[in-house]
Amino acid sequence: GASDSTAGQSWLALNEAVIDRGTATFLGMLDIYCDATLITTAQADGIIVSTPTGSTAYSLAAGGPLLAPSNPSICLTPICPHSLSFRPTVLPDSVTVKVVLPVTSRHATAQVSFDGKNPQTLYPGDGVVIQTSRWPMPGVCAVDQHTDWFDSVTRKLLWNVREKPKSL
Repeated sequence: GASDSTAGQSWLALNEAVIDRGTATFLGMLDIYCDATLITTAQADGIIVSTPTGSTAYSLAAGGPLLAPSNPSICLTPICPHSLSFRPTVLPDSVTVKVVLPVTSRHATAQVSFDGKNPQTLYPGDGVVIQTSRWPMPGVCAVDQHTDWFDSVTRKLLWNVREKPKSL
């Protein structure tokens, strides 16, 4: 099918890979594998597979956790799941995640994009394999990685910032 044109291609993403229902108007089914083991079939609008850097982007907006960049991990964040128990899940960065549009899917297609770019169409039976790069992205710290990260999420995301109570 048309998916043969993207078979074997690779993309690099700093933040996330998003597999979603594309233009379909109803929930989709996605099979999610961890190291070749089926861990769940998600009934949702999609799934976000994010890096620690991406945990402060789309994943956070979808209810995912903040991941410190010093924590080598991958986060699976469902997009509007049809289950109250399907929560964001943090995995070690050593795993290989595969997301497949099942052959039995109600959707004729789904879509995958990388950092919001390079949208690719997935057809029933197609899958996306996601691995952490062997070449980490270096960062520059003014103080140290922990202080800089907490300062950044506090300043930019107003993490745990609230007005102090007034005295009586």
